[in-house]
Amino acid sequence: MADNMWDTHLVVAALKADRADVESYTRVLTETLGDALPAGMVEVERKRGLFGRGQATSVLVRTADKHLELRAGKHGGVEAEIRQVVRGVVISRRQVGVDEWLAEFAEVLNGIAAQDAAAREALSRLFGA
Repeated sequence: MADNMWDTHLVVAALKADRADVESYTRVLTETLGDALPAGMVEVERKRGLFGRGQATSVLVRTADKHLELRAGKHGGVEAEIRQVVRGVVISRRQVGVDEWLAEFAEVLNGIAAQDAAAREALSRLFGA
């Protein structure tokens, strides 16, 4: 973890800051981090609304070996799941807490930043690194 560009705990804190619903995380992942994440990496599912796009019910972040999903909990709040993927097939699913999900996502961000200069610059602006 010492070779990570950003301290995972700081990234988790920045991403978590008062976010209690899927819609909040959706905005962060699609708008705030939109410049840093590869196209198609984030998928948002929305409940159909009368006007506009409707409320986000889940957000899925896809990487080559993991799918990270946040979804609206049945009784409010946010539920998190991490799926292990091999050659496009989900081989395991784990229900986790949002903090663990965010820590895993922070690792994904570090990996993206290590490989892409534009992403690194966008994330540096976001996290002040």
